[in-house]
Amino acid sequence: MLSTVFGLPTHPLVVHFVVFFIPVTVLTALVVSLWPEARRRFALWALGAATIAVLAVPLATETGEHLEARVPHSKLVEEHAELADALLPLMAALWVGLALVVAVRWYAGRATEARWTGFAMAGAIVITVVASLATGVQVVRIGHSGSKAVWHEVGSESGAGQAP
Repeated sequence: MLSTVFGLPTHPLVVHFVVFFIPVTVLTALVVSLWPEARRRFALWALGAATIAVLAVPLATETGEHLEARVPHSKLVEEHAELADALLPLMAALWVGLALVVAVRWYAGRATEARWTGFAMAGAIVITVVASLATGVQVVRIGHSGSKAVWHEVGSESGAGQAP
């Protein structure tokens, strides 16, 4: 994978896909899970956004590892990398929850006797809501730690007068 694009590190460019698609996925997953009419209309769209997000996470991780090898080692960069390593399993759980919501909704619409689908949908909703909240919190933590790693000296006495 390219480590730079037009002389800029690839990681900040790729991260914007993650920063956009994960919050969109989290919000649409919560709406689709908790509002049956939205589930009927937008569940597949939410799963599509989740698919893009889950595919973007490994790209962001890989480009981040390339960038980490090129910058000075620091506790802030290490913290950012550790937090980022937890994102893919959380995003995968969110994707699975949404896939279950879509599958149970599809099956319930075609089954003649589907008493179990209410329980299955409740389970899918719980997985989706919990994974959405955990993923949303984690992406904020990762973004905050990345921002601190890049901008921690700006505005401080030791970084005064230096360009970012």
